[in-house]
Amino acid sequence: MVFQGRMIRRPPARNGGRGGATVFWQAEAFGLLAAGATLGGQILSLQGKTFMPHIIVLDDLSPEGLQRLAESGGITHSVQTGLKGPDLRDALLGADGAICRSGVKITADELQGNRRLRAIVRAGVGTDNIDSSAATRCGIIVMNTPAGNTTSTAEHTMALMLALSRNVAPAHASLVSGKWDRKSFQGTELRGKTVGVIGLGRIGQAVARRCRAFEMNVIGFDPFLPGERAAALDLQVVATLEELLPRVDYLTVHTPLTAETAGIVNSERLGQLKPGVRLINCARGGIFDEAALAEGLKSGRIAGVALDVFENEPCTDSPLFGMPGVLVTPHLGASTEEAQVQVATEAADLLVRFLVSGEICHAVNTFSLDMKTLDSMKGQLNLAWRLGILAAQLHGGAIEQCELELCGSLADSDSRLLSGAFCAGLLGGVTDRANLVNAEMLCAERGTRIIRSSRREHGTFNSLIAVTVRGEGRETGVAGTLFGKQLPRLVRIDQFQLEAYLDGHLLVFHHRDVPGIVGFVGQHLASHNVNIAQMTVGRSGDAPGGESVGVLSLDSGISAAALQSLVGNDDIRSVRHVTLPDSQAGMPWS
Repeated sequence: MVFQGRMIRRPPARNGGRGGATVFWQAEAFGLLAAGATLGGQILSLQGKTFMPHIIVLDDLSPEGLQRLAESGGITHSVQTGLKGPDLRDALLGADGAICRSGVKITADELQGNRRLRAIVRAGVGTDNIDSSAATRCGIIVMNTPAGNTTSTAEHTMALMLALSRNVAPAHASLVSGKWDRKSFQGTELRGKTVGVIGLGRIGQAVARRCRAFEMNVIGFDPFLPGERAAALDLQVVATLEELLPRVDYLTVHTPLTAETAGIVNSERLGQLKPGVRLINCARGGIFDEAALAEGLKSGRIAGVALDVFENEPCTDSPLFGMPGVLVTPHLGASTEEAQVQVATEAADLLVRFLVSGEICHAVNTFSLDMKTLDSMKGQLNLAWRLGILAAQLHGGAIEQCELELCGSLADSDSRLLSGAFCAGLLGGVTDRANLVNAEMLCAERGTRIIRSSRREHGTFNSLIAVTVRGEGRETGVAGTLFGKQLPRLVRIDQFQLEAYLDGHLLVFHHRDVPGIVGFVGQHLASHNVNIAQMTVGRSGDAPGGESVGVLSLDSGISAAALQSLVGNDDIRSVRHVTLPDSQAGMPWS
C-alpha cells in the first residue's frame, strides 16, 4: 500500500500458510479506503506520524451532524463552505470523504487528479450537483440519505397542493394589501380528484399515502417499480406517461433529474394534459420545462403550477414569477428542523462507517456493501482479482471481451462484486486507480466487454471462477478456486487441469508432453540462479506425448535472456513470466 509515494509494509498473515488474509483487510476494504483508515480504533502509522481519515463538510450542516463527526474517534473533519473551482478542487485533494448538500457543485474538473478522496455523501436525496460519472471513473463512491427528508418533502408537496387548490398565496397578498375579496379566490377540493404521482420511491409513496388520506384517486407511474411492489402498494399503476397525463387533475413528480426525466412536461406534451390540471414539483428543477408551463398557463391548459425547485438555483428570475396561478418556494422541501437533523446525522454516520469498516449504504453509483457481505466474500474477491491479473498477463494483448462464469456455490454470490474485483485485476497493468467502483466502467471505456454468467452445477470443486478473455484473434482461459476459505489456487489454464499458487513469480510454459522438458527448464533456470519453489504440470489428456502446460512458482523474477533460452527448445511452444502480488498482500489498487 502506498501513501503519498511512500510504502507501508503490512504485517505477516495471521492465519499461517502461504497465503491468507491480513489484519489490514477491513481497513482497506478492497482498495476503497484511503491509507490511514482506522480498524477497530487502530490508526495506521508511517515513519512515526499518525494518519487519520479526514472529512470535509462543504455545505452548512446541522450541529447534530457535526457532533456525530466530532464523536466518531480516529477521524478528523473541517467545515469549508462556499468553495468552487480551483479552491474546491484543492480542498478535496486533502480529504478522504466529503459531505455536501445542494449548494456546492462537484464537477469532473474538481475531481480531476484526485487520488485520495474515496466517498462523497449528499445530505439529502438528489445528487445531480455531483458528477457521478466522473466520481465513478475516479473510484469515488457517491452516497445519499434517501430516508432523512422523506416526510418533510412529502408534507411540503401536500402543502403546495392544498395552497394551490385554495389560492392561499394570492388571498393572503390581497388581504394584507387592505382588500376583503372572497369571490376572486374560490378554490377546489382535493377529495374526489385524481392525482398522478410520477416516481414511486420513498417520497412518491409517502405522497400517495397522504393523497389517499384526502380521498383522492391516485394513479402512479414508475417504469422501475416491480409489479409485486406496485400490487403491495394497492395503487393503480400505468405503463406510460401517455396513459397518465390525460387522466389526472393534479400531477406531482418525485424522480431524480436524468436524461429520461428532464422535460417530462414540455411544449410537445402540453396537449396531452387534462385541461385545468395543476402541477407540483418538489423533486428537481428541469423535470418540468418552465417555459412550457408558462405557455400552458397562458393558454388555460394548466390551471396552476407550484414549484419548490428550479432548473438553475438559486433562482430569482423565471418566466413563471408573477403569473396568476403560480406558487413558488425557494427549495424548502427538506427545510424542516427534523429533516435537517436526520439527513445530517445520517450523512455523517454513512461516511464514518465507510471510512472505518468499508460498509457502503445508499450508494448511487455502485452497489451497497455491508460488512457481513464483505467478510463472507473476501476470499472470493481476492481470487477474482488475482485471476484478472493473471489473465491479462497470459493473454498479453488488447482484450475485447471477458466472460466470467461463477460455478457451484458461487453461483448465488453477487456477480457484480466479483466482476468488479476481476476487472480491477485485469486493469492492474494499465492503471493503479481501478477498484470495485470504477473497474467495469474503465474496462468499457477501453472497449472491453464484460459478460457474467452463473452455473450452479459443480465438478471437481464446490466453487469455481472460470474466465475466458478474447482479443487480437486469440483467447486465454483460466479458472481458480479457494482452498479452505482464504487460499486462492489456479486449477486450470485453457483446457489443462493443474494446481498452482496465485502469488509471486510464475513461469507458465506450453510444451509437448515428452521426457526431459521439466529437467531442461529447471536446468536453465538454475544456470540463471533462479530457484523453483513449487511446480505443477497439466495434460490435455491421459496419454503422454500430447500438449501440456507447466506452471513453476519461482523465488525471484526471471530475466529476458533466461526466457529466451527456454524458447529455443523445439518442444516448448511458448513461455510467459507472470508476476502476481505477494500472498500476504491485500488488494492495493487504491
